[in-house]
Amino acid sequence: MPRKAKNRPTDAELAILTVLWEIGPSTVREVHSRLTGDVGYTTALKLMQIMTEKGLVTRDESRRAHIYSAAATPEQTRGNLIEDLADRAFAGSADKLVMHALASKGASAEDIAEVRALLDRLAAEEEE
Repeated sequence: MPRKAKNRPTDAELAILTVLWEIGPSTVREVHSRLTGDVGYTTALKLMQIMTEKGLVTRDESRRAHIYSAAATPEQTRGNLIEDLADRAFAGSADKLVMHALASKGASAEDIAEVRALLDRLAAEEEE
């Protein structure tokens, strides 16, 4: 049975996290000014409040303008998203997920070389 899914960011939440990863701890106004698309200030505020409840961001309330920070690194978040996708769409199979991703997007020779290098490194670590 797949483990319980962690709080996954929605597309809009991921856009906010991306801004926070790029510029660091910020106010809602600072994040809003960097969001693309038709996102209103109050929508950004509400999303960031929800993200705080979900544990995706932390909020420093010590100043008048609250400062929000991403609760996880980009790598941790991507890892959680990949694990969730593998669990939901590929019955937990990382190899099927990777093969499908490479086949559906088309892999360049450079992509294949990077995958081989990663596999070699993982195999070496496993032997240690």
